[in-house]
Order: sequence, then C-alpha cells, then structure tokens
Amino acid sequence: MVKDVRITYRRRHSYNTKSNKFRMVKTPGGRMTIQYSVKKASSPICGDCGTKLPGLPVMRPKEYKRLAKSQRTVSRAYGGSRCSKCVQDRIVRAFLIEEQKIVKKVLQEKMRRQK
Repeated sequence: MVKDVRITYRRRHSYNTKSNKFRMVKTPGGRMTIQYSVKKASSPICGDCGTKLPGLPVMRPKEYKRLAKSQRTVSRAYGGSRCSKCVQDRIVRAFLIEEQKIVKKVLQEKMRRQK
C-alpha cells in the first residue's frame, strides 16, 4: 500500500478510538478509501466463575437481539447466564441450607422437651 495517501474518515466520529478502527483499501477505480472494521466479539461468560458458556454463539451484543430466544439461552435454570457446574452448586447449597434449618428446628424441640 502507498503510505503517502491522505484519507479522511467517512463517518462523523473523528477520534482514533477502539470503535473507530479501519483499514485502507484500494478500490477498483484506483482510489484509496477506508473500510471500517467491526469489533471482535467475545464469548458469553458465566457470572459466577467466569468460564465461557458452551452452547451459545459468539456475537456482538447488537447481533444477539436478532437471534431467536432459543438460540440466546440454554434450556435450563439460569441458562445463558451461569454454567451448569455453578447451577449445580447453587442447587446443592440451597438444599443443604434447608436441611440445616430442619436440623436446627429438631434440636430446638429436643431442648424444649428436656427442660
């Protein structure tokens, strides 16, 4: 590519930011123009542990709006937000807390009967 060619932005945004990156391209007519590059998408991650969520497409947030609901999520509790391991941990934790409450109640009854 020729280094001396001066080109201007094609949009109103005039600062060299992450969202305004471009490539210089030579058109078939011989002019040098700008081709704006789209930001690279990152994979959706689990809100608890931070691992990538399997079964979900890697897209920019705006592109997710065009997808059907079934493609944006996984058919499970917390699907599309938390990974299966974290959901399993939450379920087990909730179960153990409930069990602990029951045991506590039983012990209190026992203590009342002894008095």
